[in-house]
Amino acid sequence: MKQHGERHEFASDNTAAICPEAMKALENANVNGAPSYGEDRWTARVCDRIRELFEADCDVYLVFNGTAANALALAQLCQSFQSVVCHEYSHIQTDECGAPEFFTKGSKLLLIGGANGKIDIGEAEAVIARQNELHSHKPYVISITQSTELGTAYTRDEIAAISEFARGRRLFLHMDGARFANAVAALNCPPKAITWEAGVHVLCLGGTKNGLAAGELVIFFKKELSSEFDYRLKQAGQLGSKMRFLAAPWLALLTDDVWLRNAQHANRIAHQLANRLQTEAKIDIVFPVEANAVFVRMNDQIMRDLHLRGWRFYKFIEPDVYRLMCSWSVTDQDISDFISDVATLNH
Repeated sequence: MKQHGERHEFASDNTAAICPEAMKALENANVNGAPSYGEDRWTARVCDRIRELFEADCDVYLVFNGTAANALALAQLCQSFQSVVCHEYSHIQTDECGAPEFFTKGSKLLLIGGANGKIDIGEAEAVIARQNELHSHKPYVISITQSTELGTAYTRDEIAAISEFARGRRLFLHMDGARFANAVAALNCPPKAITWEAGVHVLCLGGTKNGLAAGELVIFFKKELSSEFDYRLKQAGQLGSKMRFLAAPWLALLTDDVWLRNAQHANRIAHQLANRLQTEAKIDIVFPVEANAVFVRMNDQIMRDLHLRGWRFYKFIEPDVYRLMCSWSVTDQDISDFISDVATLNH
C-alpha cells in the first residue's frame, strides 16, 4: 500500500518493497526448524536452479549484499599486487567505500572511461600498456557492470569483445550483475549468452534490486576459481547461519521467471517514464534508456520543488544530471503523478 507524504519510487530500486512471491516464500520458510549454514533444502535448490538457468555446472554462493559479493569475488581473483580494470562510474569505484581494495588487501582499481557507462577497449589497452613492469600494479581482472551504472546494457558482442581483449592479456572477467535481470530483459537473451558463453568467469548476481529484502549470489563459471571461497565468506561475516531466509526468497524469484518479469516491468516503466518526460514535460534524457534507469537534465529549482512535493531522487552527475530509477513496484499511476508534477513545474 502506497503511503502519502514522501515518495521514494524513483530514488533507487533499493527503496522498493519485497515482491509478493519473495515475501510468501520467506513466510513459508519460517515454519519449524531447518539445518543451518546453508545445509537446508532451499539453499541446495537455489544452487541447482542457477545451474539450470545458466545451463552451466557452476559454483554458487549466497552473500548478504552487493558490496560483499563484488569485493569478495575480486579478492578471490586478485592478490594485493594485482589490479582491477573498471569503468570510472562503476559501483566498485564510486559506491563501495574501498571494499574491493580492503578485501584484496591492496589491489588497485584502474579507471577507464567510455560512453554510456561502458568500458572503452582502446582506453583500457592504453592504461594496461602503462602497467608494464615491476613497479606498477599488475592488471589481472576486468570488471564490467551489467546493466551499467548509466542504465545501458552491454550486448553479447560487446562482452565477447572485452572477453577476447582480456583473454589476450590473461585477465579474468568479472561482472557486477546487481541489475543483471534488467539487462537480460533488455537484451531478450538467455543468461548464458552474456555470461560464460561470452567469456565471463565470475558473476555477482543481484536480487535485492529485483524484489528481495537481501541476498546476492556469487557465481563462479570456472569452478577452479572458487577454491576455499567458503572460508573467505565465513571470515568476512557473509556466511548466514539461517541461510534458508536468504535462499527461500531467491528460490521464489527463480521460479516461473518471477526474476525476469520483475525486470521486464521495471524496464517497461522506465521507458514509459522517459518517453513521457520528453513529450509531455519537455525534459532532456541524457543517456539511452535500455534497462530501468532514466537520467535527466534538470535545473536545481525544479528538483527542489519536486522534493517539496515529496518526490525523492538523486543528482548523479554534476552539475545537473539526475537519476530516476524504476523498480518492479513502480506503477503507471506513479508515472502519471510524477509527470504531472514535473510538467507543472517546467512550464
